[in-house]
Amino acid sequence: MATFLGIDYATLWYLVVGAVFSGYAILDGFDLGAGAWHLFFKDEKSRRVALNAIGPVWDGNEVWLVIGGGALFAGFPIVYATVFSAMYIPFMLFLTFLIFRAISIEFRSKEPMKWWRNMWDVAYSLSSAFLAILLGVVLGNVLQGMPLDADMEFAGSWLEFINPYAIMVAVCTLAIFMMHGAIYLIMKTEGKQFDKMTRHVKEAMIFFIVSFAITTVYTLIYFPHLSDRFKETPVLFIVPLLAFLSIANIPRLIHKKKYNFAFFFSSLSIAMLLMVVAIELYPVIIISKGNPEFNITVYNGAASEKTLGIMLVIAAIGTPLVAAYTTFVFWTFRGKVQMDELSY
Repeated sequence: MATFLGIDYATLWYLVVGAVFSGYAILDGFDLGAGAWHLFFKDEKSRRVALNAIGPVWDGNEVWLVIGGGALFAGFPIVYATVFSAMYIPFMLFLTFLIFRAISIEFRSKEPMKWWRNMWDVAYSLSSAFLAILLGVVLGNVLQGMPLDADMEFAGSWLEFINPYAIMVAVCTLAIFMMHGAIYLIMKTEGKQFDKMTRHVKEAMIFFIVSFAITTVYTLIYFPHLSDRFKETPVLFIVPLLAFLSIANIPRLIHKKKYNFAFFFSSLSIAMLLMVVAIELYPVIIISKGNPEFNITVYNGAASEKTLGIMLVIAAIGTPLVAAYTTFVFWTFRGKVQMDELSY
């Protein structure tokens, strides 16, 4: 088995896919969270400022989703085929909301009528919220597993994806994105809107902490297998510990009005929580409910070693370029939103 620095190619690609999806969750997470707050702004100026806060970056952030999907397909084609065929309806809904969110941003300011702008405001906000919810539904079902047959194909009904645990993870996902988005809007707004978001971010933190605590307790009680790897390797407990400390640091930084650092730790919390998920599942990627012998792992679900080796080289070149581009855009459009004739 080919290795690099003592790590086999399949595991390395597992880390690459996880890192890309983490980047997407952090970047598009604040976009979706900001969109979920949109209807809380009642006046035209506030809504335009909120839209222009994400205006220069939202479409670039979605590039990470495209890269993540491509990386999953290239590295783990069996996982890609199983997940996308099993969750066809959730993913089609996700695509629909993604389209409506994009056209809402672009179409809103094309006409001056109030009803026109209100219509697209509602479409934009609801699409953003439901995108976060659907991401949580997918994650919740991946964590608890799905019925697979001997051919690693989905052997259940799509209605099974609507279950209590998936709903809890979905609510938790929406909550952390709303907190993340609220912090971002604080960084980008001024005056009354800034004051309003400083109040909303406290509500978002309470929303997230409560939903996260409920989901965590439910996971430990009903899905104890997810903690097996931490029990087998106690040193790994440092990862969830760091995640909890990162989350706990956010309210402290908000109270001290250190919003840039709060945004950093909000991003770090998302990354650390997804790292916990990756550790909980490894080496399994898709759990087969009731038939663990049909689990899809990083080994039986991976592409050939030659393919993985070639793709790792491409990832080593391409991913830093995308990260550099993202950094350049954020640096260029840093600071508070400034409205002009080119604004949304």
